Amino acid sequence: MSGTEEILRLTVAALMSRSGERQGDLAAGLGLSQAQVSRKQSGSAHWSLEDVDLLAAHYGLAVLDLLAGPAHAVDVLHGAARSLRPGAPTAPPVHPMSPVPPTSPVHPTSASAETVGREPTGPCVLCGQPALDELDGFPQHLSAEECAEAVAAAGPTTGAPAAAPEPSPSAAAPPEPTPMAAPPEPSPSAEPPPPPPPPAADAETAPPTAAAPTPAAPASVDPPRRAAPAYASETLIEQIVDRVHDVLAEHEGDADAAQAALIKTAIPDVMALLKASRVGGRYEHSEFPPTQDILRKKSQKGADEIWEGRPKWRNAALFSAAKKGERIEVTALDMNAAYLSALKAWLPIGQLREDTSGVHDPKKAGVHLITPAEWDHADLPNPLGNRMEPGELWVTESTLRLLVDCARQGLAGPPVIHRSLVSGATEGLLEKLRRALAETRRTALAEGDELTVAYVKAMYSKFVSTIGESSANREIRRPDWMHIIRSKAFANLWMKAHKAHRAGLRVVEISGTDELHVTGDWRAVFQEGRDLNEVKEKDTYILGGKR
Repeated sequence: MSGTEEILRLTVAALMSRSGERQGDLAAGLGLSQAQVSRKQSGSAHWSLEDVDLLAAHYGLAVLDLLAGPAHAVDVLHGAARSLRPGAPTAPPVHPMSPVPPTSPVHPTSASAETVGREPTGPCVLCGQPALDELDGFPQHLSAEECAEAVAAAGPTTGAPAAAPEPSPSAAAPPEPTPMAAPPEPSPSAEPPPPPPPPAADAETAPPTAAAPTPAAPASVDPPRRAAPAYASETLIEQIVDRVHDVLAEHEGDADAAQAALIKTAIPDVMALLKASRVGGRYEHSEFPPTQDILRKKSQKGADEIWEGRPKWRNAALFSAAKKGERIEVTALDMNAAYLSALKAWLPIGQLREDTSGVHDPKKAGVHLITPAEWDHADLPNPLGNRMEPGELWVTESTLRLLVDCARQGLAGPPVIHRSLVSGATEGLLEKLRRALAETRRTALAEGDELTVAYVKAMYSKFVSTIGESSANREIRRPDWMHIIRSKAFANLWMKAHKAHRAGLRVVEISGTDELHVTGDWRAVFQEGRDLNEVKEKDTYILGGKR
């Protein structure tokens, strides 16, 4: 069930879309950074009560209007609905036959050619409006902008409690009464209360009052809206927490013994969690598709042909300066739960099939044989990591997308794709699992529960390391997933280095999956802490001196 903060996030997205703002514009208006607004909108940080006051002042709305749902807030913003602020003037009534105001968005029936002829799959789990797409079996729009447009296009009455019916334009009736303010819009994905008597029947049978006779309203031709499927995170979180409590009780409160037992069963536990997270999915991913030759190990302890782009780099200019006597103060930063964050990666759903078109399809994922472009930045690590050999190489989806993004930013030329092994893909395949683990970890950190933190770490790290050709996990064999997720962790680390570089910090070293060494005021760039979107200080030292 969506809470007040989720409704607020949807409302903010709708208001940004209707006012033509970007996150940077909103951040400037609130006195925040764009990164802070992004974290609050993604759910990795919270909108505070002070933020709500600032949002209300920024858009010129009452706080109650912000919390009443995106449809109401957008209508108040454009004067189509009455504000919930006490003493607010009544908005002029909108006649049923009035032309659509210029600010109204294009109705879905006049959508682009891509959507013509497609039938809605059901109400979006985010905004409650009809959606043409599904993700993991749940109808939903693919971006906040689509949600905002759908909410605005629906008008002030769609998806909200019905207001008093307006008189028919052809019927002789007294002057139109002042419309009542619409009550706050319920949470789009909330479970509906017990059904009241059918509204259409009430409208037809209720006698008109002497003061304002009400003509019979036509019966609705739309089927009753189904409740949006509940997000499974709470169930998954309870499954993790209950497991910890049960094992702790079995060992009579001995935390060390319980931790050893939980780590021992981490692989079957996380696989059970994965299966639970996939309940209700629109499709089933392949757990044992045929393994392509390039994904097979050449020997028992050898490796396959996939290059993951593991970062291992030192800034040669800074190390040279240190050898000449310059003292450089360096901070080693540690990225939190790198593999957990990397579960949000584009993963192939089914069997990998060959594609020789040389074109990257963003709706597919897999592994690609490429020739990378030259990298000419001495103060930034190569996104490919420490590979020295020239020529073609097999890379994963995560690495290819990073290289394409670097080309888009003008950092290098685009990679040349010779051959791909791909399948239809989604970025949300492991998202419910990732969110459940992340939220459990966040709560455990806040409560000082290191036992649960260690258990969660064992689950996500062992999941990544055993889903390939490993005898430790007999329930799945997806070496392509393993490489893609690990490459995503490396790509995330590179993007942190690039962010530091753009902010004026000097990147000294980057290594492993989670270590970034920089000079300068890193706290002005990164938020300190143990959450997924934060970093923590691992060490400080003088380059060239004794560490």
